[in-house]
Amino acid sequence: MLEFSNRQISQLSGGQQQRVFIARSLAQGADLYILDEPFVGVDAATEEAIMQLFKKMQEEGKTVVVVHHDLQTAKLYFDWMVLLNTRLVACGPKEEIFNDELLQEAYGGKLNVLSKVGELIKEKRFPIREKK
Repeated sequence: MLEFSNRQISQLSGGQQQRVFIARSLAQGADLYILDEPFVGVDAATEEAIMQLFKKMQEEGKTVVVVHHDLQTAKLYFDWMVLLNTRLVACGPKEEIFNDELLQEAYGGKLNVLSKVGELIKEKRFPIREKK
């Protein structure tokens, strides 16, 4: 982000702003970081770079708490989860928490719609991308 150092933050793209906010929090040198949706507005390469940074921080003994709503990547990215739905539904290692029963309790009908779309994609009755 050094090349953008002379710009006002309002002149940066959403993804660039997100990176600046993360960099600013990292400059604090804290042992605990709480981030709300750090992947919003960033491209896939930046998301991967942020995740690599979080893994490095974890290896250094830092705690990173992330609010994240994407179930597909949540399971890949994080080893500990908290499921909320106006109350605590469950928390613990992803192997114990990421199951149909608890996800249904946390997401209810919304999960049914996502599951249906997932099944259609698996059955190839709902194309992910158009073929050229």
